[in-house]
Amino acid sequence: MYSDVSLFIDGTWSGAAAGKTIAVMNPATGEPIGKVAHAEQPDLDRALAAAAKGFETWRRISAYERAKIMRKAASLMRERIEAIARIMTIEQGKPLAEARGETALAGDIIEWFAEEARRAYGRVVPARAPGVYQLVVKEPVGVAAAFTPWNFPVNQAVRKISAALAAGCAIIIKGPEETPASCAELVRAYADAGVPEGVVNLVFGVPGDISGYLIPHPVVRKISFTGSTAVGKQLAALAGAHMKRVTMELGGHAPAIVFEDADVEAATKILSANKFRNAGQVCIAPTRFLVQEKVYEDFVDRFVAVAKGLKVGDGLDPATQMGPLAHERRVAAMEGFITDAVQKGAELATGGKRIGNKGYFFEPTVLTNVPRTARAMNEEPFGPVALIAPFREFDEVVAEANRLNYGLAAYAYTRSAKTATAIAGAVETGMISINHHGLALPEVPFGGVKDSGYGSEGGLEAIEAYLITKFVSQASA
Repeated sequence: MYSDVSLFIDGTWSGAAAGKTIAVMNPATGEPIGKVAHAEQPDLDRALAAAAKGFETWRRISAYERAKIMRKAASLMRERIEAIARIMTIEQGKPLAEARGETALAGDIIEWFAEEARRAYGRVVPARAPGVYQLVVKEPVGVAAAFTPWNFPVNQAVRKISAALAAGCAIIIKGPEETPASCAELVRAYADAGVPEGVVNLVFGVPGDISGYLIPHPVVRKISFTGSTAVGKQLAALAGAHMKRVTMELGGHAPAIVFEDADVEAATKILSANKFRNAGQVCIAPTRFLVQEKVYEDFVDRFVAVAKGLKVGDGLDPATQMGPLAHERRVAAMEGFITDAVQKGAELATGGKRIGNKGYFFEPTVLTNVPRTARAMNEEPFGPVALIAPFREFDEVVAEANRLNYGLAAYAYTRSAKTATAIAGAVETGMISINHHGLALPEVPFGGVKDSGYGSEGGLEAIEAYLITKFVSQASA
């Protein structure tokens, strides 16, 4: 059963002060399934006051004790996988298997950050004079404001919350209005694990209104945003005007390069699975498939066969391999990209149309021989559309991979160690995975370059963003 979603402020679940709500839709039916509380300035002021108080409490709790509480939250997430996954599928659309995987990974992420909380080490710098100690100390930056998207409603929020808590910070999460309940269940796990009141706060509402109020507010010292490049630039500019620390995980347009010596069968299997995961609504999804001419036709034939064979349907159906798009506007966006590409010379190998008139289902789509002038080759499609184009030489494919201002993720397939080393160094990207899909693990960095943002949401680097470095030089009295 899907329940209405409240705000979580100062340890209490409640409606908005003005009583406003926003409808939540099921993307498999296109019908409303519940409501989420719509926060406005009075609610944000409560959250800010709570977070300021919570920070003073949490920062004084030892890293050892913080880690124990976080490990309890990880255990609760694992215990509640089935319930949370079902909620996520109903409101977001992804198949239950993917929702279970996302919820299970959340437990791993919380646990990893819990352990790293005890390892936020400083250092001692040798002094130039006797009786002097020079210490480098790590301290929490303060209250963080984080903004998370609808495509991974648990996985995006859990990285921000866990890094903040590990560092000793308090946080206000602006959750996704389209998928609020699964995000709320994540916050519930932290609360039930014993995180003190005010340390984690969850609000929903008009995104621009909330970011426009929280980012400049003097209580907030750190910003983390996951979303589009266009919005990210606006928020980064606002944060910069107030000298706030920022982590930006923005859009991508990942090249997937298949060299002629690659294991084409393995490349097709891995790349197609990750292209159509979450209906292609993944920032690190392979998008531009650049295939060397000698194996181009073989790759296309295999990839098209996979796309044609995918079972599209309601994510609650165990047989479903790809669920609906998240909302109506994504359907219109896919149709626009495909029409434009075909008009400019691309060939529609399979798919290209909406499925039925109930919900937001769309065919897994493959476009071949896609020209660089097509919109989809320049703008992030963010949907189940694979763009395949041939290349001849190494330098040619590097130029295409680096042509766009995106630089979040990239993929390459080759049996040559020399080629693998060369392509890893040549592609301008924050992450590259070669001959497998090895991104987004809790212990590794996760972030981009160029218009794909800066900072990391994974690995040691994620915690560093929530810590300040203080130098202490002390002489004997």
